[in-house]
Amino acid sequence: MTLRAQHVRPGDVFAALRGARTHGAEHAATALDAGARAVLTDEAGAAHPELLRHPAVSRGEVALLVHSDPRGVLGELAAEVYGRPADGLSVLGVTGTSGKTTTSYLIESALRSAGLVTGLIGTVETRLAGTRLESAFTTPEAPDLQALLAVMLEGGVTHVVMEVSSHALVLGRVAGLRFAVGGFTNLSSEHLDFHRDMADYFAAKAMLFDGRCAREVVCTDTEWGSRLVGPETVTVATQGTADWTATDVVTSTTGAQRFTVNAPDGARTEVELRLPGSFNIANALLATAMARAVGVEYADIANGLGEVDVPGRMERVALGQDFAAVVDYSHKPGAVGAVLEAARSQAAGKVIVVLGCGGDRDTAKRPVMGATAAQRADVLIVTDDNPRSEDPARIRAAVLEGTTRVAKSERAESHEIGDRRAAIVEAVRRAAGGDVVVVAGKGHETGQEVAGVVHPFSDRDELAAALRERLGSPQGTETVPAGRIPDNQRGSDEEAR
Repeated sequence: MTLRAQHVRPGDVFAALRGARTHGAEHAATALDAGARAVLTDEAGAAHPELLRHPAVSRGEVALLVHSDPRGVLGELAAEVYGRPADGLSVLGVTGTSGKTTTSYLIESALRSAGLVTGLIGTVETRLAGTRLESAFTTPEAPDLQALLAVMLEGGVTHVVMEVSSHALVLGRVAGLRFAVGGFTNLSSEHLDFHRDMADYFAAKAMLFDGRCAREVVCTDTEWGSRLVGPETVTVATQGTADWTATDVVTSTTGAQRFTVNAPDGARTEVELRLPGSFNIANALLATAMARAVGVEYADIANGLGEVDVPGRMERVALGQDFAAVVDYSHKPGAVGAVLEAARSQAAGKVIVVLGCGGDRDTAKRPVMGATAAQRADVLIVTDDNPRSEDPARIRAAVLEGTTRVAKSERAESHEIGDRRAAIVEAVRRAAGGDVVVVAGKGHETGQEVAGVVHPFSDRDELAAALRERLGSPQGTETVPAGRIPDNQRGSDEEAR
């Protein structure tokens, strides 16, 4: 079963759905020629000439499944087609604006530490019992998701950790799926090109907690999390009261963190985390509570959390320079603010950030991103991210407009360099001992989309190249786990502010 005509195999069900620009029925001939034996569509699709004129339809060889809301039933149908694989798995879903990927990695590591066979589905990658696959979507379309779960079940996986996006919830990608545990990280402005407003965005996230999760765990550090709390909800927080809290936090000058997790049953567990920033303590608490909800022991959780590094999330690139250089996926105001605050806590000198915004996406966040970065950095270099079909200069102008909302006395020194490679080189050129350079926005991505063409581009590789050029060294890149900065990369002031 598939939504993509080019992926149809003999005997498949082809879901011909209405899209933003075209109707899937326009590709019915391709699907039917490939051997599709049923088509799920709406009234418009069933009447589409591309479908009706095909010989297989006129001969009655194809079943037409017509529904007024085919996407609304696609998840349940896909689950049935693939034998409801989730019934044989413990599925743990994480939603929220920021922290889904990191929290998922933390949970999966805790599960593996307990000796469980795991699957992981998310933004960076999909993993099946340790085998890595590329990810196309944060949460795959329903047929792909159910097929993947079926393969995981056949491969001996017992527990699956997955990121659940607001798009996936609204578009029914996780319909027909029962979760053992659902978790919520936080909510901040994002995807307002898809959602009408923040209330609509929150309502989409809240769909994960509409009864489809056997247990619910929510971070209440923000008011949005507090709104999700019901009588049976388990809460975690780095501020205020909650079922799960963290105390005795000690942060090293490298950003590594040690703290005590306080459990609702009175247990106290010491945790060491490589990932810097208070937001990652919140992620670790959520991961801990979710792992405990499926029976993982405290010692296994602590061991698992302590081993986690997340690609493109506060990921350091070290070639022997005397300042920190970090690549991070932060591409929304809340995430940028949190990352720059974490960088500030480790910087003996300046915080220098390279930042852009994607095209064909939420335009309202662009000036907010600019203001957020200008408030928290010393030097801001505004550049291109993935401009896609938009004029890159207009995107940069919107980001720079946001910087003017910050009082001049509190505003970062701002520069505009459209070429992302040149912007990274300039950030490295400006860095001195004890500074922290943050290249934000693209994280683990390996391409940059400009005018419909995806060009090879890796922030990690470009940052490493800029460092090699500055150091005059041909040595290869060493990616250092966040929070583990070699001594020769630390600033002269070990008591970083």
